[in-house]
Amino acid sequence: MSGKQKLELTWTGKDKRPKLEPRILLEDPALSYHARQRVSDNDSFDNRLIFGDNLLALKALEQAFSGKVKCVFIDPPYNTGSAFTHYDDGLEHSIWLGLMRDRLEIIKRLLSEDGSLWITIDDNEAHYLKVLCDEVFGRGNFVANVVWQKKYAVANDHKTIAPMHDHLLIYRKSEKWERNLIPRTKEKDRQYKFEDERGVFRTSDYTCSKSYEERPNLYYLVTQPNTGEKIWLSKTRVWAYSQEEHLRHVTEGFIYWGKDGSGKIPLICKSMWLEQTIG
Repeated sequence: MSGKQKLELTWTGKDKRPKLEPRILLEDPALSYHARQRVSDNDSFDNRLIFGDNLLALKALEQAFSGKVKCVFIDPPYNTGSAFTHYDDGLEHSIWLGLMRDRLEIIKRLLSEDGSLWITIDDNEAHYLKVLCDEVFGRGNFVANVVWQKKYAVANDHKTIAPMHDHLLIYRKSEKWERNLIPRTKEKDRQYKFEDERGVFRTSDYTCSKSYEERPNLYYLVTQPNTGEKIWLSKTRVWAYSQEEHLRHVTEGFIYWGKDGSGKIPLICKSMWLEQTIG
């Protein structure tokens, strides 16, 4: 047995791959909305709406666009076990993985070296898809798993724990990919009204709308360091941070007691530089 083994995700039928011939796209003039001809050399006819099987469509794009696509976003079937009108969303895991693998490999070839892939998915296949993408793109090219809350109303219609979030998996083609940060607006900058030797910062509430009964660990004594006053909150509204976190905030200088230092309730400092750094 070889001492060096490959780490990979396996499934039934993984070695079976579709035989794809080179494809071409045929334009339907009746459905085209761009000008009949270019007026200047700067005119662009880049937008395309392709109707048909997405694997064949991706294959048809290879010849003209390999290595040229900057960003790809896909919203694949979530494989939830529900039947949808235009496709079966309840495929066996192994079949689903095979279908995804075939498409991801072509997408990787389409991406430019500074390109990236963004995939929405839910818990049914998110973690299998993560490992599959690690195999196709390389684990080092995983950028992030952005978890977003899709429900805000209380859900009591689930047998165990109600699913409240979905995932957005992000992969880059190579190390040449860089985040393109959106410049902070003047309106956002106006929130940073305070400044000290560490830089510009804003403040935020240090309490939360939980009661002592709900979060007893967030109910504790805080001492105002400048006046010595002992601060106990009402049991209907407790601190937003645990006592351990509060002590860390004190040590790291994140507590703001007002301009003259005599505030009755602490505020948390949020640095402009730190928030820009973590995006």
